[in-house]
Amino acid sequence: MTTSSSETIAYLGLGSNLDSPVDQINKARISIRGIKGVTELAFSSLYISAPMGPQNQPDYVNAVMSIETTLSPMALLNELQTIERSQGRIRGDQRWCARTLDLDLLLYGDQVIDLPELTVPHPGMVDRPFVLYPLHECAPRLYIPGKGNVADLLEHCPIDGLRRLESD
Repeated sequence: MTTSSSETIAYLGLGSNLDSPVDQINKARISIRGIKGVTELAFSSLYISAPMGPQNQPDYVNAVMSIETTLSPMALLNELQTIERSQGRIRGDQRWCARTLDLDLLLYGDQVIDLPELTVPHPGMVDRPFVLYPLHECAPRLYIPGKGNVADLLEHCPIDGLRRLESD
């Protein structure tokens, strides 16, 4: 596991639409908190959204988590993928298919990363209400490198059926 001497604020997208999605998100949150070198800063409300891609699958439950980490971007990605696998995620060739858990590294400080296995800022995030609305909830003044302020981006991103899941 690669760590750096300084701490970086990162933003993670969490999504699930199989096997009790709310439970999957809550379990993932606990697992992320348990990663050495990671501290939770904020966690958004849970949101329900229609699936991207094939519509013959259940709606998604999504959230955004803000963390502070000493892990490198690749080490953090590896930890997130380990959590996905532990919760039954099977990676296939088809994009946007139903899944028990999807963990995305949305932002890592103000870095722009373009590697075959990792692109940050996460591609398409500024067009996805299920990312922007919970991200704005966690960090309303956040600047997304190369894209703009999250509040400004939100003004141009229709809510498109996204709804906040009421907590018990």
